[in-house]
Amino acid sequence: MRLDTMMTTIEISELLREKFGSAVRQHVPLARYTSARIGGPADLLVTANGADELVAIVTTLWESGADFLLLGGGSNVLIGDRGVRGVTVLNRAKEVRFDEGEQPKAYAESGVVLSNLANRCALKGLSGLEWAATVPGTIGGAVYGNAGAFGGDMARILLSAEVLTPAGREHWTVDQLGYGYRTSSLKRRESRAVILAAELRLEHGDPTEVAAKIAEFSESRKATQPPGASMGSTFKNPPDDYAGRLIEAAGLKGTRSGSATSSTMHGNVIITHEQTRAADVRALIHFVKQAVLEQSGVDLELEIELVEE
Repeated sequence: MRLDTMMTTIEISELLREKFGSAVRQHVPLARYTSARIGGPADLLVTANGADELVAIVTTLWESGADFLLLGGGSNVLIGDRGVRGVTVLNRAKEVRFDEGEQPKAYAESGVVLSNLANRCALKGLSGLEWAATVPGTIGGAVYGNAGAFGGDMARILLSAEVLTPAGREHWTVDQLGYGYRTSSLKRRESRAVILAAELRLEHGDPTEVAAKIAEFSESRKATQPPGASMGSTFKNPPDDYAGRLIEAAGLKGTRSGSATSSTMHGNVIITHEQTRAADVRALIHFVKQAVLEQSGVDLELEIELVEE
């Protein structure tokens, strides 16, 4: 059924409950679903436990004219203290398949945790995702933002992404995703599509060597990245420089706003605590951005996404 007029929140709630039953919940705090442990309640939270369910939910919302937030690992997002009005879709689509032939590949639905997939590849002696073992978030988020670390990124290993558009399910190439540094055509809002799954190019390797490389990257990450709750890197690295270096040069390590703190280990990471409010983080982001601009003339660009009421 095609709905040509906007539906109210109550009507959307009734429609979702009719179609998806107990997968729909009301007034759910979103802090538990973000790596920063910050975020107010969602009016409606509907969970997709597979790609087909995700298709059904998103198609229903598109047809109803409802805006929605799609939430995966929640590692690069700051959700406002007042939460999200309308619908939040929680992506828990986690099917994984491996092709261990001459040219090995992995197929992973978009709710699969990226680091878990990297470690599963290591157990099979499949190389190519070692860099991802320390990267938070899901496959969907990694494809969406061209996640990367230690010289690797999604653009280098992605064979195709299965996406849902208003026209139906499609398979997009790397070129269609328009990748750049930590961005894509989807992140730039050039296309209306939801990532369902990804097919990744891997290589045969020795399980011991793959595991050793993951251990090396993990130790490097521990030595440079602060422990505790955070959103990961707050700002993108500008061309030929590092956001962390610019923040440190401006004397901003350890700067606080409320209980949000610019890490003393890595200035580009904001550490949050149980009592931290999104407003504290936003204020700190604004202060750091302005101070770096005044100090160095560099206008830092956010790597995280801000979700307001």
